[in-house]
Amino acid sequence: MIRRIALMSILLAAVVSAACSNGDTGGNGGNGGVTGIVSPTWITAQQVGETVSIPKGDLDSGKMLHFQVAYQNSDIAFMAYKLGGDYYVRANVCPPCGSIGFSLDGDTLVCDSCRTRFSASTGVGISGACVNYPKDDVAYEVSGASLTMEMDDLVTAYGNTLSPGLP
Repeated sequence: MIRRIALMSILLAAVVSAACSNGDTGGNGGNGGVTGIVSPTWITAQQVGETVSIPKGDLDSGKMLHFQVAYQNSDIAFMAYKLGGDYYVRANVCPPCGSIGFSLDGDTLVCDSCRTRFSASTGVGISGACVNYPKDDVAYEVSGASLTMEMDDLVTAYGNTLSPGLP
């Protein structure tokens, strides 16, 4: 009898837990109504002189974009996404684990390699092995159908992300 009550209690707890969870592992997070994990789409940014631009429409439709820019004979990587009506452009690098790649899980950035989690709105680390390397943001302007950034701002944000702590 006690075993049956214990089993029923466990089953009831599982049913209540399932009913309270809507199956949305990423929460709603305000990223354009997109739920769950948003995997990045790599694009080619337009680079003209010291100005870099990416399409705003892709961000408006809930995509997370990854792009690279040429700098001193190499490429440096960035990510862009829309969260709660605001656009974010950040350095796309996780220095300790060496990853270049993040996904958006609700309002959290998740390193695709080490799974360290960062606040998507602040770039500050939440949990994981690389938590001390916040993702610095890049200043941008909305220009027509694009977000435009200056190379100096991109390089500064990338450099800040390579060092532990906030600048």
